[in-house]
Amino acid sequence: MSTRIYQAIPLSLNATIILDEKASHHLARVLRSAVGETVTIFNGEGGEYEAEITAITKKNVTVMLKQFHARDVESPLQIHLAQGIARGEKMDFIIQKAVELGVSHIIPLITERCNVRLDNEREEKRLQHWHSVVISACEQSGRNRLPQLARPQSLSDWLTKVQQSESFAMSFVLSPYVKTKLTKESPRTFDKPIALLLGPEGGLSDQEIALAEQQHFSALNLGPRVLRTETATLAAVSVLQFAFGDFASY
Repeated sequence: MSTRIYQAIPLSLNATIILDEKASHHLARVLRSAVGETVTIFNGEGGEYEAEITAITKKNVTVMLKQFHARDVESPLQIHLAQGIARGEKMDFIIQKAVELGVSHIIPLITERCNVRLDNEREEKRLQHWHSVVISACEQSGRNRLPQLARPQSLSDWLTKVQQSESFAMSFVLSPYVKTKLTKESPRTFDKPIALLLGPEGGLSDQEIALAEQQHFSALNLGPRVLRTETATLAAVSVLQFAFGDFASY
């Protein structure tokens, strides 16, 4: 597979485009690409373009879009991941792997045990950083549609939106205190997304789990062992993709 590059611009067959500064630097300085080499360009709207590098300067790389491929690796299951904000690189890891595993929406949540405090300036910087993590994960994993990344919000505000929208086929909140698990008899297809709610380090409080259950979230247990938040997220998304998505052949 050729190097995949995301560009947030309109794309069309046979167009010649100058890549942005970050992409140009990566191709010219990091990968040492040469004129005539092939790269893959996508803009998150679906499909991708096979492109040829036509010029390399000190600051820019120019490519020509030569062939369009309507390739789609999106899961038939839309997972809305509502994740209590974890500290530092843990949140980056969660977002990166969630994108690789096929989630369609990521909602960073401020919860009772969230140790991250974001003023307006820090929130904007973190959001931009997380967006770059989403892009990099799409480039690496072959996804041609970017998952939607919401602004950080409180758990109560998000649950209120969920209640008002009634947009989910099923909603789960992870809890170590219940024995409920997914069964083989669960339905396989949905015409609506699935919501998955997890806490940060330390998990969700009893009150938060109860609040989610009041909004018709089903408490779900992943087994007898205590999982770190980043492990629990990846395990839960994988279980849902196997039960309802594209990880299984049935």
